Amino acid sequence: MSASPAYSEEKGGSSSLGEPEYGHDPASGGIFSSDYKRHDDLKEMLDSNKDSLKLEAMKRIVAMIARGKNASDLFPAVVKNVACKNIEVKKLVYVYLVRYAEEQQDLALLSISTFQRGLKDPNQLIRASALRVLSSIRVPIIVPIMMLAIKEAASDMSPYVRKTAAHAIPKLYSLDSDQKDQLIEVIEKLLADKTTLVAGSVVMAFEEVCPERIDLIHKNYRKLCNLLIDVEEWGQVVIINMLTRYARTQFLSPNQNESLLEENPEKAFYGSDEEDSKDDKLDAASLVKRKPYVMDPDHRLLLRNTKPLLQSRNAAVVMAVAQLYFHLAPKAEVGVIAKALVRLLRSHSEVQWVVLQNVATMSIKRRGMFEPYLKSFYIRSTDPTQIKILKLEVLTNLANETNISTILREFQTYIRSMDKDFVAATIQAIGRCATNIGKVRDTCLNGLVQLLSNRDELVVAESVVVIKKLLQMQPSQHSEIIKHMAKLTDNIQVPMARASILWLIGEYCEHVPKIAPDVLRKMAKSFTGEEDIVKLQVINLAAKLYLTNSKQSKLLTQYVLNLAKYDQNYDIRDRARFIRQLIVPTEKSGALNKYAKKLFLAQKPAPILESSFKDRDHFQLGSLSHLLNAKAVGYQELPDWPDEAPDPSVRNVEVPEWTKCTSREKRKEKVEKPFYSDSEGESGPTESADSEPESVSESESESGSSSSESGSDSGSRGEESGDQSEEEEKKKSDPSEEEEEQGKKGKKKKPQHEGKGGSETSWEEGSISESSSSESDSGSEAEESQSEPESKRRTTPPSSKPAPKASRKGTKEISLLDLDDFTPAPPQPASSPAIVSTSLVTDLEGLTLTDASLTPTMLSPVFSTVKTYELLHRMAGEGLSVEYYFNRQPFPPDPHMVAVQIQFSNNTESEVKNLRVSEPKLVSGMRIQEFQEIESLAPGDTANVIMGIDFCDSTQAANFQLCTHSRQFYVSIQPPVGELMAPVFMSENEFKKEQGKLTGMSEITEKLTLPDKCQSDHTIVQRVTAAANVSRVPCGVDNEYRFAAKTVTSGSLVLITLERKEGARAHLTVNSEKMVIGTMLVQDVSQALAQ
Repeated sequence: MSASPAYSEEKGGSSSLGEPEYGHDPASGGIFSSDYKRHDDLKEMLDSNKDSLKLEAMKRIVAMIARGKNASDLFPAVVKNVACKNIEVKKLVYVYLVRYAEEQQDLALLSISTFQRGLKDPNQLIRASALRVLSSIRVPIIVPIMMLAIKEAASDMSPYVRKTAAHAIPKLYSLDSDQKDQLIEVIEKLLADKTTLVAGSVVMAFEEVCPERIDLIHKNYRKLCNLLIDVEEWGQVVIINMLTRYARTQFLSPNQNESLLEENPEKAFYGSDEEDSKDDKLDAASLVKRKPYVMDPDHRLLLRNTKPLLQSRNAAVVMAVAQLYFHLAPKAEVGVIAKALVRLLRSHSEVQWVVLQNVATMSIKRRGMFEPYLKSFYIRSTDPTQIKILKLEVLTNLANETNISTILREFQTYIRSMDKDFVAATIQAIGRCATNIGKVRDTCLNGLVQLLSNRDELVVAESVVVIKKLLQMQPSQHSEIIKHMAKLTDNIQVPMARASILWLIGEYCEHVPKIAPDVLRKMAKSFTGEEDIVKLQVINLAAKLYLTNSKQSKLLTQYVLNLAKYDQNYDIRDRARFIRQLIVPTEKSGALNKYAKKLFLAQKPAPILESSFKDRDHFQLGSLSHLLNAKAVGYQELPDWPDEAPDPSVRNVEVPEWTKCTSREKRKEKVEKPFYSDSEGESGPTESADSEPESVSESESESGSSSSESGSDSGSRGEESGDQSEEEEKKKSDPSEEEEEQGKKGKKKKPQHEGKGGSETSWEEGSISESSSSESDSGSEAEESQSEPESKRRTTPPSSKPAPKASRKGTKEISLLDLDDFTPAPPQPASSPAIVSTSLVTDLEGLTLTDASLTPTMLSPVFSTVKTYELLHRMAGEGLSVEYYFNRQPFPPDPHMVAVQIQFSNNTESEVKNLRVSEPKLVSGMRIQEFQEIESLAPGDTANVIMGIDFCDSTQAANFQLCTHSRQFYVSIQPPVGELMAPVFMSENEFKKEQGKLTGMSEITEKLTLPDKCQSDHTIVQRVTAAANVSRVPCGVDNEYRFAAKTVTSGSLVLITLERKEGARAHLTVNSEKMVIGTMLVQDVSQALAQ
């Protein structure tokens, strides 16, 4: 359907079809020639019996339309060919009719029976095109026919036709809104569609027809979240915007506790001790009421599945995800959108303008999010003016005491620009910085005064206006500046600047008693030639001087008032009469005369220089209404968060019983699985979402997206994850009960490693079985483990002799701190052929805790509770499931690499061969030490290997391919920041010495409140070591905990200090050269302690 042949022929090229040739002289084409001949020729071709001629004619006509030329007079000739048997011709005829059916409705109605026949055509493209043309005929009489066609198309076998039906729904609704109820039924049916092609279109129809019907989304919510990654880009935008509003009605605010804490930030400074103690009690009481916030798994599912879309090539998708995170995510997680938005600033100026509008709004509330990218907002000389002004807005919003000197230096260079509007905006920005940051107020004021001697009148005028606002804050200190500005009245001609100077002199005439009357004298001379705004300020100046210095100014005031009395502007005449009666006492002037001084010379509050974007965030970011700062037609308000969460069970989807049975039977068969837990890793992305760090959720979402790449059916995946999320709802409903149950399970479970792979200590078994219970995946499995513990114990293979001893120990309260109580278990011979790799066996033997360096003073276990992550789901891997965890052991081949232990499970009925790593796509500097190829993995077996990854002290993911003999799977491993370090043993004096070297920018502090269950020393140490691979440093103070580690790649020290204050308050400090690692570690440790 290329336009190039048609284009060359129209310009006069020879044609093989015998059509007339057009002249080559300039006057024969373009504006001067009439095109009736060419159209006659096309009509002849359309009337011919040869399909090749018709096809050529249609190609040329569609090419004309594509170039914006009018081809409406060909409608009768084209519509005759709608019944053509040639499919290619028919497609192009439908393309033409879609364009012109609305203009030529009467002629289109004549062919309506042909369109109806086209709806039954075996070719899906013809069916879709017929429906598209039918819905383009805007005649009320055919509404019933359209309704019937849409209903039939909604049940069509082809997803493309169903998508077209979804597009037709808003057209029919705009033609006849009485059809709403029937259309909602069709929308409900299409919302249940499992194909990605339909999802975006039907959500668009939902938004147009019935956006208030939230109940239609409940059952499809999880499916839409899971399909999102595979929907086309514009469908993603629509779905994300709809899910943003949906989430605001169905979930609780993740920042509700923070907003409560931030209500009175300055209370402690001003209030008395008694008031503080009362307020603290009240706050504590209200916090206790609102404290137990646990993020809904469905809320986490939405955040996790949208995060990868920040890397989309489409700016609208990135912007949609950014607004979703801004409106829905916890404050600690919103920062991820900053980098994506800064990336968009490299695209076209139109995109930059929209992005900067949104960044300007975000930067008011979440300033810290964009501070690391400050230089990205520096202005280039090639930027258009509107982009420059928006970047200025952002820079001003980001200004604080630490970076203000850099920003002001940048502003100084901007003032020398040739763009006058930009210079004026820069001067206003300097004024705002001076208002917001008191320390630089004098510096800014002096700089602006220097600008008063600038040759450019606009620069001077803008400086005067800004100086006037700044002087109102402390006028008594700046009488010299007021005198200097009074002299400028002779030179400055800009009305606003003259008015500002007169207002300043009048307001602070007591500070310049000699100059003020002289200024009034000069202004009285030129009164008749001044602008209205200046005349009004002259009258005000005269009145103020009359009240404070009547001897010198009485006659001048009368002269000015007489001039104003006969002015052409009625505002000035009214002002003059009003002021005369007010300040000059007469018999008629009433009691107001006594209060004239109070009225004119009252203390006026200094103006607050605020950002014009301050109140824009009540509009949904990324919307047209936000862009215009006015409610646009069709805009839907962003709902407020509910006070109480609605029932989450409405999103549960019923699953046929037989599906559940088969999955349970499969799980029972796999009970003998040696690693972590007997679960299959079947959970959807909602598992323990709110407690996991972001890196885990990101790797899971990426593995979820890889499942679509590897060819699994996205629809079935969505349905399955919906089922799993439903089961997890039940599990999540009472977190405390779940923890108790998991604790019991962790104690009851027998170690499953001993039969397969060498020796371990009983402490190690306890920790691993605990992790297995905490990481068990689906709710149904949790129920099963409670209801059938005996059967599970029976199916466990007989372990070696020390096992009963270990299980008896497990029933006691074991303190992980008492390392001396544990003796290493003697190594047992493997009872069955070991599938565990030799490297894993040697690593496990190394965990016997007999190392001489571990002295009794070293209280912290280096290896805390192991946490597993899913690398490849068994559905995505077509029966091959892969899990991994960071074993916190040194990686022997290269000490600068992090050791990652990987477990492969073959859940298929056939052998998997040649398991290996290939094509790692790594960030520069990152390295991977691949594991040795696994030649074969029998059905039902598992294999464990160790690979080393040098993450370069960053949390960026390592992307690579897992290959088998027949398939390739794209996977990624992203480390939590706590796994990028190795423990360091040091004395208290060494710790203090090193901490003294890492201050200033290398020190990150955080205040936090420890929950009741995190008050004991044992719990605090356990949670810190679980969050990061650190060792405890001895400390002579009871209420202080110290930990030390070094980064694996660069060996930079990381020192953690946790100091407990009165009550449950604590102070966390991290010292490290690596500021990014330090900042992320503070977040992770705070999160671990707060759980």
